[in-house]
Amino acid sequence: MKYILVTGGVISGIGKGIIASSIGTILKSCGLRVTAIKIDPYINIDAGTFSPYEHGEVFVLNDGGEVDLDLGNYERFLDISLYKDNNITTGKIYQHVINKERHGDYLGKTVQVVPHITDAVQEWVMNQAKVPVDDDKKEPQICVIELGGTIGDIEGMPFVEAFRQFQFKAKRENFCNIHVSLVPQPNATGEQKTKPTQNSVRALRGLGLSPDLIVCRSAKPIEMAVKEKISMFCHVEPEQVIFIHDVSSTYRVPILLEEQGIIKYFKQRLNLPIDDQPSDLLMKWKKMACRYERLLKVCSIALVGKYTKLSDCYASVFKALEHSALAINYKLDLMYIDSTELERSMEAENSVKYHQAWHKLCKADGILVPGGFGIRGTEGKLQAISWARTKKKPFLGVCLGMQLAVVEFARNCLNWEDANSTEFDPDTKNPVVIDMPEHNPGDMGGTMRLGKRRTVFKTENSVLRKLYGDEMFVEERHRHRYEVNPELTHCFEEKGLKFVGHDTEGNRMEIIELENHPYFVGVQFHPEFSSRPMKPSPPYLGLLLAATGTLNAYLQRGCKLSP
Repeated sequence: MKYILVTGGVISGIGKGIIASSIGTILKSCGLRVTAIKIDPYINIDAGTFSPYEHGEVFVLNDGGEVDLDLGNYERFLDISLYKDNNITTGKIYQHVINKERHGDYLGKTVQVVPHITDAVQEWVMNQAKVPVDDDKKEPQICVIELGGTIGDIEGMPFVEAFRQFQFKAKRENFCNIHVSLVPQPNATGEQKTKPTQNSVRALRGLGLSPDLIVCRSAKPIEMAVKEKISMFCHVEPEQVIFIHDVSSTYRVPILLEEQGIIKYFKQRLNLPIDDQPSDLLMKWKKMACRYERLLKVCSIALVGKYTKLSDCYASVFKALEHSALAINYKLDLMYIDSTELERSMEAENSVKYHQAWHKLCKADGILVPGGFGIRGTEGKLQAISWARTKKKPFLGVCLGMQLAVVEFARNCLNWEDANSTEFDPDTKNPVVIDMPEHNPGDMGGTMRLGKRRTVFKTENSVLRKLYGDEMFVEERHRHRYEVNPELTHCFEEKGLKFVGHDTEGNRMEIIELENHPYFVGVQFHPEFSSRPMKPSPPYLGLLLAATGTLNAYLQRGCKLSP
């Protein structure tokens, strides 16, 4: 087993996740089996209870793990399926060690950060690195480990110490450290500064880890003189300094790394049994990156949500839309609309914001209402759904988006004026969305319906079934506490809102489709989590096809994309 540790310096959010994913992609393109582990030094057990404004979206895995969004990057780039234990947190490690102490495993010894916590980290990494993540279920050969945060953070110290010890346990030819740093360029001088990188590398060395590669992030391409300066002051060869400037799409990052000789370096440094040249997989990435940059036709989608100030809050939704747009040769114009700005109360409070939000919504080619929790902004989402339904705009509702589509239909087509979800109005006379039988309102963490579940199509006359390749069932990932009330579904079906998919028992409504509408679809699951750059998610692909007016032609071709 070969281990590649990716650390970061100067600032967090520098792009370690994309660089770790890109390195994995390059090695996979050389024919190696790659897995990935993300370490988050926070004390939370998992990411499940975070607000999206804390660390971005909560990504959900097949096994129901609620994890950091970087695991979504790993899955998309490497086309693998990870597990909740591929995301290590301080909380998980301490819980594991404390449970062992309570069980008596330490035989009365004083339990300390060193060696007990550090040993637990190393043991976890070694065990999880062996778990197969590809469809062929073979043991991985390389494990890429990303250490979250920045070098010097107090909460990250036990993990840095664990890897300082681990480098000797694994042996030099099996362990490699990549340090990602920032090269800022102040506007006042326009000069690229190397001092932050020098200080960051010095801090890393002071903690016992020496970088084998220094990946320098910058806004613009870095000059050769800067590379030589970093090489000299950080005690590495010039070829060990890699530059990654801001690019038009993340698909370009693996290509930038490969152009700077990273395959040859890894082959020598880790004694890998590979050729110097990448295989067809990286050539596909190159073609995809070039195609992305040449797109001319634009499709605009309005994303109506309440976490619109930070794009990472809907990272997987954005990626799923981007994958689908790329598949049909369109450039995506994603317009984020804060759902509270569509509400009537906003017109009185700030009429400019209100009219700007409605202007965006009206000019969009399609409308998407993603998942979410809480009552804030729901009336605005209902307004957007009503607009999509009445104006025959292509619409996709995901999780809460589907539930609100049912609420909107009940209020405006069935004339149930107080129809609502019991999440927002526990005393409603028409509870069209109810909490699940297994929902425990006490604990918040891990009490939802999580992970990959089967959805069975109950009719052949379904747009989504055709988009999924006419399969009898699909398996997608879930994350919800509430669901459509099965006792009321017949009322909706009589008026044209069809529940075309349900769970294996037939009790949970999973997919809705509206008759006599170009594309009005809602799904209880989160299809964005399984979208891949070369395998777009069918519900999102359907939205893009309908928004560009090409859905019927696509269905007539037997769901084949035009060349």
